[in-house]
Amino acid sequence: MAEVPNAVDMRESLRSMSLEVNRGENRFTMSHGSFNYRRRLGVWKKLRPAGVTETGAGFDLLFDDGGRTIALSVTEEQSCRAAADDAGFRVRLIVPQTSDRNRFRITIPTDEKLHYYGCGELHSTFDLRGRKVRVFVAEHQNALRIGDKIVREKLLGKKPDLSIPFRFYESYYVQPTFTTSGKWCFHADTKAYAELDFRKPGEVTFETQEKDAVFHIRTAASYEELSAALTELTGRQPKLPEWIYDGAILAVQEGTETVELKIDRALGAGAKVCGIWSQDWCGCRRTGFGYQVMWNWEWDRVLYPDLDRKIKEWKERGIRFLGYINPFLALEGSLYRFASERGWCVKDKKGEDYLVKITTFPAAMVDLTNPEAYEWYKGVIQDNMIALGMGGWMADFGEYLPVDCVLHSGEDPEDLHNSWPAIWAGLNRKAIEEAGVQDEVFFFTRAGYTDTCRESPMMWTGDQHVDWSMDDGLPSVIPATLSLAMSGYGITHSDVGGYTTVMSMTRSKELLLRWEEMNAFSPLFRSHEGNQPSRNAQFDDDEELLAQLALTSGIHTALKPYLRELEEQNSLKGTPVMRPLFYHYDELRAYTESTEYLLGRDILVAPVIREGASSRVVWLPDDEWVHLFTKEEYRGGSVDVEAPVGKPPVFVRKGAERFDELMSIV
Repeated sequence: MAEVPNAVDMRESLRSMSLEVNRGENRFTMSHGSFNYRRRLGVWKKLRPAGVTETGAGFDLLFDDGGRTIALSVTEEQSCRAAADDAGFRVRLIVPQTSDRNRFRITIPTDEKLHYYGCGELHSTFDLRGRKVRVFVAEHQNALRIGDKIVREKLLGKKPDLSIPFRFYESYYVQPTFTTSGKWCFHADTKAYAELDFRKPGEVTFETQEKDAVFHIRTAASYEELSAALTELTGRQPKLPEWIYDGAILAVQEGTETVELKIDRALGAGAKVCGIWSQDWCGCRRTGFGYQVMWNWEWDRVLYPDLDRKIKEWKERGIRFLGYINPFLALEGSLYRFASERGWCVKDKKGEDYLVKITTFPAAMVDLTNPEAYEWYKGVIQDNMIALGMGGWMADFGEYLPVDCVLHSGEDPEDLHNSWPAIWAGLNRKAIEEAGVQDEVFFFTRAGYTDTCRESPMMWTGDQHVDWSMDDGLPSVIPATLSLAMSGYGITHSDVGGYTTVMSMTRSKELLLRWEEMNAFSPLFRSHEGNQPSRNAQFDDDEELLAQLALTSGIHTALKPYLRELEEQNSLKGTPVMRPLFYHYDELRAYTESTEYLLGRDILVAPVIREGASSRVVWLPDDEWVHLFTKEEYRGGSVDVEAPVGKPPVFVRKGAERFDELMSIV
């Protein structure tokens, strides 16, 4: 692989940066959170270098733009680490106020052999070499994309390895951040729409629309040190409550009686249960899309009678109750009427509440730039969720802020759009901290941007399809998790079994069994019934499924000391819990592997990601490995291992004695 650049190498590379300028305007249209982006542009102009000015802490690259000088000011930043390969640089774009330029492309020369990772959360692709990434948060799923998939499968049959063209890709969580196979990383302190272009070997281009854009470069001798350097810039996730590792958090809906029944069924089968997640705690609506939540964040006393008393009883049994909330308000609800009367919702150009269509229904969005609305919504969480006794919740959405809305603060929504998920996460964090329950209560988010790294304690990878597709199903969880890890966000999980059911796309028993196997080896084991529960396999449908839940929840619980140690490393040093293989193994294959991952330093997980498979080929780095279930020993290289349900390909580094309890369970 490419050698790790030292400070001298990186300084020389930055001295060779080039700059192109342009003028243009954006044109966004939004449908269900998906953004169609068009722009009107002039002709890109590559500027002629006009010299280099040495400064006390670095240098300024000067470029001539028709008599005006645009500069890239490079400052060498002091690293807090002392290794010889550690280096840090800050690059600031300085454009004269008199310039009418508002589009800039900065190209950094790189090693032609480099691989690139990160840019937030990317489900279909881990290695970004040869790709151009759009940095603008959006709904990952959309009706057109799902419709095309359904039609394609009807005509051609299921082709799980077929991916949509990358130019159509959108993500809940984006970030102008990447890490390279050369052990250096890039992070931009920008918020507006941007692009990162990795298509041409030997260079990376960062396109920004901000005249005062700033980005940072860090190098290190190891990925642990590089993650520490990156997360010093982005922030790190706070610690999580200890109880979340004591078993599975089971998704159960449709009332108190159903929750009681399913708790007894799971415990009776020997499963470890630490939580119940009832997203319909505030009521439900039945739509053409399925069983959905009523977005009025008040306890539905009809659907959940005696919930306050039962939450206390369940907690005494070691089972927390979790709920759901998002930044929208149902138009039918009392909370919307209260907020709307006070002008606390995001407005349209006419001064009316901006109604955003989600799946099949419109909803209003709370204006988080309005201090009164912000405090009120924080109070809703504290009074209606924390005071009720919830142990946590899904803080959904955040990526839907329309760019043509009007905000209380007067800020341009196009400039604030990327930051909205982090603002939403910050509101949830403050609600918990101000209530003084951060050691007991947590939340998890799906949408994000840079500041989400410090505001949200945990991500989940969004609404996967209930299938085996590389783009959207079970396999997509792995690159999504690893992309976040290499962007500075180190603690992630997914819905066990996926979420999205449409037409013939339904969750099979086999898929649920395999997903449980995978998520047992992740920071959080949490299931989901999906948007159409009755059409999907559920954890208690039969004895085999209950036995699998007992096994996988037991595995997850046995991993508690290890997972807590990994979480501590993530919180203190930014070391991700789930890591790509190259994080610890400098081998060629490790830099392109996206269907396996390391859980910490000592466990390698190779989930079964193909329907009907009873074995899988696993690539093992050069080390000594012990198969967790068969106890067979391996040295490294590609091996074809048997993988019946209940015995997935999971390997422990030989000599890692801490897993005695885990070994005894399986």
